[in-house]
Amino acid sequence: MDGSDSSSNGNKPTLLERLSMMLLREPEDREQLIALLYSAYERNLLDADALSMMEGVIQVSESQVREIMIPRAQMDVIDISQPLERFVPFIIETAHSRFPVIDGDKDNIIGILLAKDLLRYYAGQEFELRDMLRPAVFVPESKRLNVLLRDFRSNHNHLALVVDEYGGVCGMVTIEDVLEQIVGDIADEFDFDEDEDNIIRKDDSHWRVKADTDIADFNAELGSDFSDEEYDTIGGLILKTAGQLPRRGEQFQVGAWKFTVQRADSRRLYSLLVEHVKQDAEGTALV
Repeated sequence: MDGSDSSSNGNKPTLLERLSMMLLREPEDREQLIALLYSAYERNLLDADALSMMEGVIQVSESQVREIMIPRAQMDVIDISQPLERFVPFIIETAHSRFPVIDGDKDNIIGILLAKDLLRYYAGQEFELRDMLRPAVFVPESKRLNVLLRDFRSNHNHLALVVDEYGGVCGMVTIEDVLEQIVGDIADEFDFDEDEDNIIRKDDSHWRVKADTDIADFNAELGSDFSDEEYDTIGGLILKTAGQLPRRGEQFQVGAWKFTVQRADSRRLYSLLVEHVKQDAEGTALV
């Protein structure tokens, strides 16, 4: 028998070779490409994470900045006219690494401040805010995300301001916003592990709560009596109270409970810090 027979000597095509053979079918459109990737997944050539990322890459090539940007109203900015002592607590509270700096209003952005540059101020070095600003980058809201990601990488820039057709600032976008379209939500210190409970007790009056926790479960665990007739989750309750998607650090008082947004992005509310507030006989919070 011919010793070159791959089946006789145990040689098998590698993962890359098998995937390459499937891709040789040359899909003619996006739908066929997605179907081909799912076929590869069903044949165990791709795992679920790889499939999800490939779909994300395809989506990024077709999506525009306007679809993922942080809206103008939710932008955290610093006004150059404010004294340093006034906006430093804001920087600490919001915990961002970069801030657009305005002069008067959000259409007049004069640069970007990196939070780490404030270390010079705390080190006692000579500090002039205008001298610390990095140039602001502006992109049209119609820009494709794959092109924006390439620009971010080549220019070593992590944040861009988004402008509409009239040149007005309508939002901003970060490199993290784009990457999350590919790899999924990027974890930070306020994330829950997947296996963690929806409600985690910190002490006698504070809890960390996932925004998608059912109100019925919240009531049962914390002894509250919120209605679930209008919304099912505790995140829905906060969205109703806020009237819009809240930002990290925003606080809302609902009855005897104070909710602080720990984690949210431009599309979704993720986690909350919940505090039970003592009240007097008339229902007024006691300080």
